[in-house]
Amino acid sequence: MSRYNYTRRKTTEVRAGNVGIGAGNPIRLQSMTNTSTLDTEASARQVCAIAAAGGEIVRLTTQGEREAANMAAIRDRVRSLGVDVPLVADVHFNPKAAYRAAACCEKVRINPGNYVDPARTFKKLSYSDAEYADEVRKIEARLLPFLAICREHHTAVRIGVNHGSLSDRIMSRFGDTPQGIVESCMEFLRVCRKAGFRDVVLSVKASNTVVMVRSVRLLVQAMDREGMHFPLHLGVTEAGEGEDGRVRSAVGIGALLTEGLGDTIRVSLSEEPESEIPVARKLVSFIPECARLRRTAPIVDGVMRLSLDEDDAEDLMLKAAMAAGAPLIDRRATSLVVVNKGVPQAALADSILQAARVRFTHTEFISCPGCGRTLYDLQGTIARIKDAVREASATLPHLNTLKIAIMGCIVNGPGEMADADYGYVGAARHKVSLYRGKVCVEKNIPEGEAVTRLLQLIREDSALRVCGNGEPHTKNPLKTGQG
Repeated sequence: MSRYNYTRRKTTEVRAGNVGIGAGNPIRLQSMTNTSTLDTEASARQVCAIAAAGGEIVRLTTQGEREAANMAAIRDRVRSLGVDVPLVADVHFNPKAAYRAAACCEKVRINPGNYVDPARTFKKLSYSDAEYADEVRKIEARLLPFLAICREHHTAVRIGVNHGSLSDRIMSRFGDTPQGIVESCMEFLRVCRKAGFRDVVLSVKASNTVVMVRSVRLLVQAMDREGMHFPLHLGVTEAGEGEDGRVRSAVGIGALLTEGLGDTIRVSLSEEPESEIPVARKLVSFIPECARLRRTAPIVDGVMRLSLDEDDAEDLMLKAAMAAGAPLIDRRATSLVVVNKGVPQAALADSILQAARVRFTHTEFISCPGCGRTLYDLQGTIARIKDAVREASATLPHLNTLKIAIMGCIVNGPGEMADADYGYVGAARHKVSLYRGKVCVEKNIPEGEAVTRLLQLIREDSALRVCGNGEPHTKNPLKTGQG
């Protein structure tokens, strides 16, 4: 498969209820509810809203056995409303919840970073080869009972690795790398193959588009070497909202779609879940045009030039980001000129360059889309933090070099914030913890005070950036690298 000529990758087919994934099926559109999975009516209404928008698969968080068991009631209520989209249980940390969900859902997502290995502490662990092999065997012992339940109930599985939740074991062996992300996935996939369980979809996600794209490509190469052809689900985690969220998703997801990779997609926006579907539909529909744009756009002295003729602002940003994504991520181009109807679009080009981790020109907000685990008003908080940062930028000019992560809960929080300077993470109901990088510096702050405390922390750190002579402080806590 040529990276810059579009041919869709051939895969096996996986069935999630009445929906086929991979093989000759259309690229499927997904979203995820943000309601409590214990609230049957609210969850069913949101599933139906996503389906009405065109969503073909809907995922719900199942953080415990009670939530997993209630998926049956949600399924029955959704079916009573005349909607038959497959429901997917999203499981972290709790294999017993996966067992319960497998008996009543069309598909279950498990995360290799926390399904068998303990919750990460970012500690460096040391294993001999024999000890490491013993740890890998534990995966088989824990996974086989789950696969047996899935086989009995014709339930599909997504092995979904997130960059932000790699285990200490994987990190210690492979580092914080795409290779580690891929091996975390392959360890579980090899167990599935050994057990003859083939209803598996794979995903390897990150909020950093470069890491995400490189990881998916490496995963495909690893599968090819081992004679595997499972379908892929694509997404950029914590993409954000508004233009930033759309551009970042189009750069990452679009780069892979135009290479022929991807059988289902989710555009993770910090907005209402159903608003993700029209954007995802556009990405899929734009594949042929953007593959052609990428192939024909001139790159001279590292500058890629895109010429478009679009009336719709969203279409313009998505097409430009999709077409430019792979050349920028691969560093075939290191600068970008976007011209629409003869008018240069400098701000859009800057946003695309930032999404591809080439050049940073404004504060980067890494925010999750929210789910049933979210412990505070996510969308309102994002707006307040952005307003506060905007107001502070006059006195803190270095803010345009910072990355601020806004996370609904701890599932990906500290890990995804490894690429961020500061993190704002739900800790308990209406309680927030603040992070500097991966280190929690303030715990369980009341939600009403947390935005002010975050800006105070940034200001305090800013004061340490320079000594009295104006030189950079040698123990600067800020991390402004572009990743």
